[in-house]
Amino acid sequence: MAQWTSAVGPAQLARLLNSQQDRPAGPGTRRPPAYRALADGIRLLVLEGRVPVAARLPAERELALALSVSRTTVAAAYEALRAEGFLESRRGAGSWTAVPAGNPLPARGLEPLPPEALGSVIDLGTAAPPAPEPWLTRAVQGALAELPPYAHTHGDYPAGLPVLRSMIAERYTARGIPTMPEQIMVTTGAMGAIDAICHLFGGRGERIAVESPSYANILQLMREAGARLVPVAMAEGLGGWDLDRWRQVLREAAPRIAYVVADFHNPTGALADDDQRRRLVDAARSAGTVLVADETMSELWLDDDVAMPRPVCGFDPAGSTVITVGSASKAFWAGMRIGWVRAAPDVIRSLVAARAYADLGTPVLEQLAVNWLFSTGGWAQAVDLRRAQARENRDALVTAVRRELPTWEFEVPKGGLTLWVRAGGLSGSRLAEAGERVGVRVPSGPRFGVDGAFEGYVRLPFTVGGAVAEEAAVRLAAAARLVESGASGGNGEAPRTFVA
Repeated sequence: MAQWTSAVGPAQLARLLNSQQDRPAGPGTRRPPAYRALADGIRLLVLEGRVPVAARLPAERELALALSVSRTTVAAAYEALRAEGFLESRRGAGSWTAVPAGNPLPARGLEPLPPEALGSVIDLGTAAPPAPEPWLTRAVQGALAELPPYAHTHGDYPAGLPVLRSMIAERYTARGIPTMPEQIMVTTGAMGAIDAICHLFGGRGERIAVESPSYANILQLMREAGARLVPVAMAEGLGGWDLDRWRQVLREAAPRIAYVVADFHNPTGALADDDQRRRLVDAARSAGTVLVADETMSELWLDDDVAMPRPVCGFDPAGSTVITVGSASKAFWAGMRIGWVRAAPDVIRSLVAARAYADLGTPVLEQLAVNWLFSTGGWAQAVDLRRAQARENRDALVTAVRRELPTWEFEVPKGGLTLWVRAGGLSGSRLAEAGERVGVRVPSGPRFGVDGAFEGYVRLPFTVGGAVAEEAAVRLAAAARLVESGASGGNGEAPRTFVA
């Protein structure tokens, strides 16, 4: 019986392999044999999660044709992978990917580092700082005081607690966007909101336009939902959105949904101005595309001179084009899994009706905690603390990276939680792998792209500061030296540790 659960075609695997850009070899540097380079490339794709474990690989002859190499090269690469534990084969069933014994299965998202590993590894994998105390404790205590009346009910509120829906609607109205509670649905985090939207509007096989790069976990959520992702390239640096390109893609591809992070974009940190937002909404309306605007970073401006633009939904007065997603997870704490959707009432009704077959509702206690923060002024004070922490961490990380890695290129964003870094010509995948060996966890650029893009990038979040930020930069520099020397696992030896 075959042990594989999915398959990777020769053209797809060739495209993924060709996306891996190595730094040009310097004088005197020995390039690995072709079979070794091929084996290393496939191994990295498995460790990155871009080729799943238990995926059937193409036959030797098929892959050789797709890569324009000899069949002997592919056969030798497959044999090396088998010897290292990254490939298993059976006569008549083909060959499929694996991981060596003792290595955790790679994940395609950016899961937090297990708590037991925090003492030895600096985690730059997730943009999730600690809670802004004492506000978390106060919010939970306030929620407990409000809980007794709700404890006498069934506890299921598919649209969210009425008191929280009203509060969120009032907050939009205060921002100049008149909103009724009927336009709000409370969800289990922003991920829960976008998952519900994708299932309502973006059935299996539907096209979804996404920024390129974009938030890795959302991209994977959409892939798992069966969507066909249509990438739209971001401008270099903090330039943001190329509206001519967006208009062309929306017109020609006619995606059912377009997903954008206009407020301190994840991962680049770019901030769309009013004109970009207006033109993006107009383009989506003309194409008949539902524009999903992710506002999870909208309150995280870090510099005093930032003038926040009007919300994206402010350019859609009829409410027929834009669906807005918000969350407490970035501005407050990732452990507070409260998100929300703002949309036309009929869309909200459809989302609520579909929820009966998903998670039924969002935890009552957490909703009460967020409502306590909103209603008492605690939210504003907690977010002020979050901004101060993120600003301090950003400045410390920027200083340390510029000192330890002067060839790495980036622009410093005025808000958000992430730094998008061009890694001096090095492979982001190899840096991530080498980082595991020297005690720093960093996500590589391809996690934020579609089909292997951004190999030369890494994302650094503003989650550590002070001496820890300095040590993180020192370890990143050590990882870079391993990659430059070819010792990042390219000698055929599997990494000693791997944290997905």
